[in-house]
Amino acid sequence: MQDFQGKTAFVTGGASGIGFAMAKAFGAAGMNVMLADIEREPLMAAVETLRQHQVKAEGVHCDVAERASVEEAAKATVDAFGKVHVVCNNAGVGAGGAVGTVKPADWDWIVSVNLMGVVYGVEAFLPLMRAHGEGGHFVNTASMAGMISPPGMEPYCATKFAVVAMSEGWAGQLAPENIGVSVLCPGFVRTRISESSRTRQEKFGKADAPESDEPSVGAKLVAAGIDPDIVGACVLEAVRDNDLYIFTHPDMAPAVEQRFARIMAGFDKARQRKALGGIDPKSPQVIKMLNN
Repeated sequence: MQDFQGKTAFVTGGASGIGFAMAKAFGAAGMNVMLADIEREPLMAAVETLRQHQVKAEGVHCDVAERASVEEAAKATVDAFGKVHVVCNNAGVGAGGAVGTVKPADWDWIVSVNLMGVVYGVEAFLPLMRAHGEGGHFVNTASMAGMISPPGMEPYCATKFAVVAMSEGWAGQLAPENIGVSVLCPGFVRTRISESSRTRQEKFGKADAPESDEPSVGAKLVAAGIDPDIVGACVLEAVRDNDLYIFTHPDMAPAVEQRFARIMAGFDKARQRKALGGIDPKSPQVIKMLNN
């Protein structure tokens, strides 16, 4: 997408952090912005801030864990601005713990928000993009935790790996329709992800209180992360360039390389396995993953 002027962006988790940073970047590029968030007061404050910077902005309360809520937000966006061109499925929460200790409600919460929230966003807005025929772009927020899986972060990583996988597949499906897909995989960014239990819906029950008032290692790394506005600027550039992957921390590339080295070592081992001796698989030599 080269021309942003007068077009419309929709952003979940838009009241703060990366979501608000993306909204500011799109607004500065001349777009109308619909902010969606589960926190009502911060949402209205964020909308007012955008308006003070001459951005045409509206806000809509939205719980991305509920399909109907996302569909209502999509309708509100069309009612306000007529068309939607960029959809940022950004809202996310964090949960983790030692294997066997993560409660079922924590799994339900993080899957509902981080994974299904993205599904609902794509399925609600794709028909609207197709209807106006002007093309568009989805930005799905994953994480570097969608590329590597540190121990203790399995629930979070599972959802973020899923967002990467879905985005890769959707990019191939939607490219012929002039609809781009990007998956945002930031490293440590100064957001409130460590406080995400503040937005936890009642149906998932209360989160366990922390064992200590001392911030966790992860929380300290987040607090020392980069400014969200840098991420917003990266996203704007990536949408303009139709990039599939959006990374913010090039210094984390070695961790991904190590993961893929272990994967390739597994294929090398497969060539040596006696159990596979004598067979000649006829797998496709080229699997087309993208249409562009």
